[in-house]
Amino acid sequence: MSIIGAKEVPMQQTGDYTKLPLPTWPRKLRILVVYPNEGGCAYYRSLMPNRKLQELYSDYVDIRFDRNPLGVNEETMKLEPDTPTPNIEWADVVMVNNISNFGGPYTVRVVGVAKSLGKFVHFDTDDLLTDLYKEHRLYDTYKNHKLDEMTKFIYGNSDLVTVTQRKFAQRIAPYCKKVLAIIKNSIDYNLPHWNAQKVPHGKRVHIGWAGGIHHRPDVLEFASVPHLVNQKVGREKVMWDFYGRPNIDLEKKPEDKWQLDAWDEYKAALLRGFKGQRNWNIYPATPPDSYGHFYANMDVAIAPLKMNEFNDSKSEIKVAECGRYKVPLVASNVGCYDETIIDGETGFLIPPDGGKHLWIKKLSYLINNPKKIVEMGNNLHAVTEEYFNINKVVKQRLSLYETCFKELNYDPFKEESEDVQA
Repeated sequence: MSIIGAKEVPMQQTGDYTKLPLPTWPRKLRILVVYPNEGGCAYYRSLMPNRKLQELYSDYVDIRFDRNPLGVNEETMKLEPDTPTPNIEWADVVMVNNISNFGGPYTVRVVGVAKSLGKFVHFDTDDLLTDLYKEHRLYDTYKNHKLDEMTKFIYGNSDLVTVTQRKFAQRIAPYCKKVLAIIKNSIDYNLPHWNAQKVPHGKRVHIGWAGGIHHRPDVLEFASVPHLVNQKVGREKVMWDFYGRPNIDLEKKPEDKWQLDAWDEYKAALLRGFKGQRNWNIYPATPPDSYGHFYANMDVAIAPLKMNEFNDSKSEIKVAECGRYKVPLVASNVGCYDETIIDGETGFLIPPDGGKHLWIKKLSYLINNPKKIVEMGNNLHAVTEEYFNINKVVKQRLSLYETCFKELNYDPFKEESEDVQA
């Protein structure tokens, strides 16, 4: 789906885009991908999809990746005003993802330089940067540095803005002057870590949560639930697995201690009430290109989220991850989980105001009904193969660019067209 001003232009809705016609371009489209960092957001939204586009459609695109196209000195963080920008000058499309680790002003300048050179600017994000909730650890940073206002400026000066779901798009539509489109997250299921053998668990049902360092309010939503489930079904029937504790060398990076402190707080909340027999594990974080094996060790996955506009703009990437390994998902009915989780068929949705008793009830039901876990996992697997396999859906990006060029009367191949006419 794409929105152009107040006009909505439908795009193909099926998950399999492989039958879409290929573009008839006079040469390869040159795409410069300006990724913000090496983290998971960049991996899913800019690095992996463009690598796959280059792999599968190399006759149609030529792609370069450059985290620092303006040539900022990474030690002094100084940017010389007349630094050459060869990769931006080379590109037809400059894709900018999220806010660069070099800062908001740097990201704004990338967009400004690209526009001054007449390039087609594509800005992509998977976070609602214009309305960060106050409990988020980076709230003060965003407000003090006016990153929300910078993001609005970028939205307004981009030819194409892409986000992960409809509610997110509706929230930022007032700031977007040209094309606003939804591109769902997707996964390269060909990679080894998405093809591991499932771990057999005997009599215990393994319930897993994988999360990062900015989920404090969400974890608190789930506080004490594991203990209460233990009481209801018996510790001998369930194992709680929590994934993502940072690997940090405090001697080298003492300033990052807060990340470990965050996980210590997670642990205290998630294991509240635990005594005696241990039926829990905490696993370290791994890079985004290898952590799929977490799900091979899960029987049921959970996604507790506190309701706020930031979380309600989240994608269903966890659905894509769980479904690959036939793991049903029990999630707060926040974000766009309701687009893929059918209650009782592919998982369970917990109303944000439903109280912890619903989490306890649904998880206890699954622990006592392992056949239902298998049934729901198989159903979710079928959905994810259709809609989230990047090898099937990445072609939509070519069609989206072609649609944008037509709608905006933009010709990235103008020089070639003039040469042919001459």
